[in-house]
Amino acid sequence: MANSILHIKDSFYFEVPKSLWRSQRESMSDFPDWWVRLDADYQLWEAEQIYHSLEKIVPQGQLPQWNTLKNEYVHWKDADHANFGRPFSSFLVEDPHQEWFASLMKSESFQESWAAVKSNTAHRLDAYPGKWSAEKIEGYNHALDGKILIPQLPGATLRNAYQAESGFCISKFMILELLASLVLVLVFSWLGNKIRGGAAPKGRLWNMLEAIVVYIRNDVVRPAVGEHDAHRFLPLLWTIFFFVLVCNLFGMLPWLGAPTSSFGVTLTLAGAIFITVWISGMRKMGPLGFFKNLMPDIDLGSFALNIAIALPLRLFILVIELFGLCVKHAVLGVRLLANMVAGHLVLLGIMGMAFSLEAVIEMTTVQWSVTAAVSVLASAAFSCLELFVAFLQAYVFTFLSALFIGSAIHKH
Repeated sequence: MANSILHIKDSFYFEVPKSLWRSQRESMSDFPDWWVRLDADYQLWEAEQIYHSLEKIVPQGQLPQWNTLKNEYVHWKDADHANFGRPFSSFLVEDPHQEWFASLMKSESFQESWAAVKSNTAHRLDAYPGKWSAEKIEGYNHALDGKILIPQLPGATLRNAYQAESGFCISKFMILELLASLVLVLVFSWLGNKIRGGAAPKGRLWNMLEAIVVYIRNDVVRPAVGEHDAHRFLPLLWTIFFFVLVCNLFGMLPWLGAPTSSFGVTLTLAGAIFITVWISGMRKMGPLGFFKNLMPDIDLGSFALNIAIALPLRLFILVIELFGLCVKHAVLGVRLLANMVAGHLVLLGIMGMAFSLEAVIEMTTVQWSVTAAVSVLASAAFSCLELFVAFLQAYVFTFLSALFIGSAIHKH
């Protein structure tokens, strides 16, 4: 949770300037359940409940003293930011210094008892007797200022503002992806009705969309896939291009973010192309023909040499080609993500030079003003570059997808 780039990752809230969205919660019950579970006092209370339950199932003399375990648990959370907010049950399982617990977990009967303990003690907010002071509530409200929490479906549980615990949890990027899909449906339904009427293109939007659609068809898909087969894959590749483009452009809008900055999005898109490659290749050449197409023809002139040398060599090349096929599609997703994240990190670095605490302390007013002005202008220039990258990466993703599909359905 304490990660320096979490604000450009997916989350379960939208972030706006604090002045536009003030948190005015008045009591502990007004806060989300997951926020209460991250409270240090609540976690210690929950840890104590688990400890009392362990006293009933752990053989006498094997359970360490409560104060010892409590101090080790607090140190475990503070020593590594990845353990921030982790419950006591995770500490017992994951901390390598808890050998006594690891030895008990070798027993199946203890594993069953431990599962019952976790089930009976986890998320018991209704039984928590603690009360929050006005100062704590004020501090937590300040931390939540500017964060519009996304309501979750029944049965969905969050671990924190960035990680799901269980159930189907709705994140910011999910909403933005649905919004991107809705934008595409509305825009191209409108464009389709215009084109269906046979009228000449009029207006900037119509001309721009039709120019992009024609360019993708004539200069990207047809050369890569082939004139005869291009029409079968055009709907998929058009959709991917515009979906990636809209998601990229969301990253240029204040307070939103680009869904293509998430592995879940880019690798899913790459996975869709990967499946398309396999299905289309097997439908065109048959299952055996698809794999045979990955191997070069090697004829050494005699049956014995072909069996002894050519066949093992071809099988070895097939393994390499299959591995390369997986790597190519994985890189397809990673490339898109890396390019979208890199722009945000560059902007953060430039603005950080001007507005970091060190800059304010060590520079005079004139020096800081010049640095701030240069940083703002540089950020504006890089924002223009990011706008270009948004279009470029949508094109590159579509172009490579077309190449992969084309290579799968043609013999080579």
